[in-house]
Amino acid sequence: MAEVTALRVRERVRQDGEAIAVIYRNLGTAAAEQMVARALGELALAMAGIAAQVKGHQLADLARQLKKLQRMAENLGMVSLGVVASDARACLERCDSTAFAAVWARLLRVAERSLAADHGFADLSG
Repeated sequence: MAEVTALRVRERVRQDGEAIAVIYRNLGTAAAEQMVARALGELALAMAGIAAQVKGHQLADLARQLKKLQRMAENLGMVSLGVVASDARACLERCDSTAFAAVWARLLRVAERSLAADHGFADLSG
């Protein structure tokens, strides 16, 4: 019998620090920190809502929610998260459940890494 090796998937998360830098330049440090923290919280809530929809097989409004997630991610310079959310939406629109399952798993990984507490967005302010 052959030995099975489990591969650990590790997503590389791309971010555009300029999006956050613009917010800090326009609002100042204190206001920007509050705004970015609020936006990250809203993004996390949106992702949790989408996860609940997928878990409950409630796909009717899912494409719209993924588009909203994509815009939120792009506004915060979360390039990878925005791209994968767009890919998931494309799979839904093509009714490709196999591709959606794979992209959904990737979206969960990217979201987890993008929203990790140790990701310092304040460091991206320039």
